[in-house]
Amino acid sequence: MNMIRKSTTLLAALPLTAFLLAALPLLFFSCNPDKDPPIKEFQPVPTKQYSNEVPLRWYTLFQEIDRYSPGYRPPAAARMLAYVGLAGYEAAVNGMPEYNSMAGTFQGLEVPAIEEGADYHWPTAVNAAYNQMFLNFYPHVEKEYLNKINTLNQYFEDKYSSTMDADRYERSKAFGEAVAQAVYDWSKTDEAGHEAYKTPRPTNYNPPATGSNGEKLWQPTYPDYSRALFPYWGQVRTFAMQPTDIVSQPPIAWSEDPNSQFYAQANEIRLWVDNATDEDKWIAEFWSDDIFELTFEPAARLIAIANQLNKADGLKMDVAVTLYAQMGMALSDVGVAVWNSKYIYNVERPVQYIRRVMDPNWKTILNNPINNVQGMTPEFPAYPSGHSGFGGAGASILDHFFGSRSFTDYCHNGRTEFVSTPRTFTSFTQLGEEDAYSRLPLGVHYRMDCDEGLRLGYLSALRVIDLPWKK
Repeated sequence: MNMIRKSTTLLAALPLTAFLLAALPLLFFSCNPDKDPPIKEFQPVPTKQYSNEVPLRWYTLFQEIDRYSPGYRPPAAARMLAYVGLAGYEAAVNGMPEYNSMAGTFQGLEVPAIEEGADYHWPTAVNAAYNQMFLNFYPHVEKEYLNKINTLNQYFEDKYSSTMDADRYERSKAFGEAVAQAVYDWSKTDEAGHEAYKTPRPTNYNPPATGSNGEKLWQPTYPDYSRALFPYWGQVRTFAMQPTDIVSQPPIAWSEDPNSQFYAQANEIRLWVDNATDEDKWIAEFWSDDIFELTFEPAARLIAIANQLNKADGLKMDVAVTLYAQMGMALSDVGVAVWNSKYIYNVERPVQYIRRVMDPNWKTILNNPINNVQGMTPEFPAYPSGHSGFGGAGASILDHFFGSRSFTDYCHNGRTEFVSTPRTFTSFTQLGEEDAYSRLPLGVHYRMDCDEGLRLGYLSALRVIDLPWKK
């Protein structure tokens, strides 16, 4: 006790300067960086840490809007999907260090850069991009669907804005909107495709009636004789397919000779429709997706399947945005290839050939319950098949992301205007093939149409998958 008392007295007696000199070593010791807690470096949250909620909910809304969006029948809807998917991908890719931006791949595409060292919330950026793209591509839909776009966007804005500081939220939102505008501006440079949905059946196109060898060519068909749908679509820009890819192999030579291959393919369809089983009719209607306002169109059908798989597997955001980007591009490119080839060869539809050569009263089993038109045929040439192209492309993309597996398609479960019972497949290849060849019992395509459509679809998916997505 005496020693402690003497030390205290001694310190009290020291001059101030001497006291500071005595304390200086203690100050240096207390500031030693080796003893302080380490300063944590800024680590942004990567895209893969987030769920699939944003892309899944937007593409689920797309399924609904597609059914009622004038002009967005195939292949225009497929093109829209490609640009929306690209915007969502680019809004998230800065949080995906193993992936590349596609700005360096697509000539003329200039995507804004993120602010160096700043934090971004990728779900907010992706939501903003999807919202902006939907508003850009769907200015003409009914107010009900514009309200649904705004409601979904507001849901995510309310959800996310309260979980972070205002600067981070606004920065993320502004970035997503800027990306969407950049992608939409790039869409504008594709004059043949941008806003073509406004004039899907141009009045300045008159199809040739006869080919160079005297063959009968496609004309507006029985029973509604609608004008040609997107006759100039072959001029639309592709994402991965090359100019030589978008010209299909020549069709079987046209002939009315009963011993010819062409006659045999037409007769197959006549007999199939005339003797269709309940199973045939189920398959034909299950994949039809032909009637505006009755179902979504054929390209959207593959998105509906992707949505089911995305939901079931709980994909992370990085995989989900890449899935939708690749699916959209593959569907868009095969749409260009198929429609380009349709109007090169101008092959007449089975209903034209059969009614002229075999049975004047023959008709398909494609009916429109909305306007009660019976025995319809889509309003463009037969060869190659669009459904088959979309089925081949979509199935290949699904196989790339989800692998070979069985799958049950619930797309039309619960509908009452046709047999909507779900169908199960052992693989996505089988699914795509059934999509393609469902057009035969429906009566709207020859077998050669489906064969070549599938080939183009497989090629389209391969070209898209081969793009430099990863570093």
